[in-house]
Amino acid sequence: MRPALLSPDEVVAALSALPAWQQSGVTITRTYTGDSFMAVIAWVVAIADAAERLDHHPDLDIRWTSLQVTLSTHDRGGLTSLDFTLAAQIDAICR
Repeated sequence: MRPALLSPDEVVAALSALPAWQQSGVTITRTYTGDSFMAVIAWVVAIADAAERLDHHPDLDIRWTSLQVTLSTHDRGGLTSLDFTLAAQIDAICR
């Protein structure tokens, strides 16, 4: 069973633990900058592994040494706990 949508107050609380992430409508987004294109690609592979384990898949936009990650629970039409769980895991990957 997929988690329920978070209330606006729950989203604000969850974002307080992930201050580099920005909310835009029903998504959260963060951009990371790597040392090289290959470093960013290594992040993408690690993110893909984490996403598969959670069965929750981000939108990824790679631009040379920049990686923009956007999360939303598409089948729920908004933000759920899965988005914030994966965001925290991505933060740990993209240090």
